[in-house]
Amino acid sequence: MIPTFGRRGAVPGEPNGPSVRRRALAALAAYYLVTGTWPLVSMRSFEAVTGPKTDRWLVKMVGALAVANGTALAFGTLQDEIADETLVLAACSALAFASIDLVYVARGRISAVYLGDAALELALAATILGSAAL
Repeated sequence: MIPTFGRRGAVPGEPNGPSVRRRALAALAAYYLVTGTWPLVSMRSFEAVTGPKTDRWLVKMVGALAVANGTALAFGTLQDEIADETLVLAACSALAFASIDLVYVARGRISAVYLGDAALELALAATILGSAAL
């Protein structure tokens, strides 16, 4: 059974500004848009920070998918009520990226710089999932 996240974060119920959940979703959307676009625009600078890649087409595909996720999350944050589907996409995406980062850094296949990505992904996922009452 899929957990029910509720309909927290509605704009009319946010008299003090955007909720913690809405801000975390917006941050994750922006992060995916920036990091997904990066290898599409400049593979050279992307590799300078993250290390050399053998399958550049795959890096670009993952970047394009991150942009797609970021776009969907951005639109989700603009709705009066944040849909459960937006929360599931955000949490699953963050956990998937973080899992791959952690496993492949541990195996020595990718740079330790990806630990920073994993930390950010996990922090945002925890905020998104844990902020139902905020």
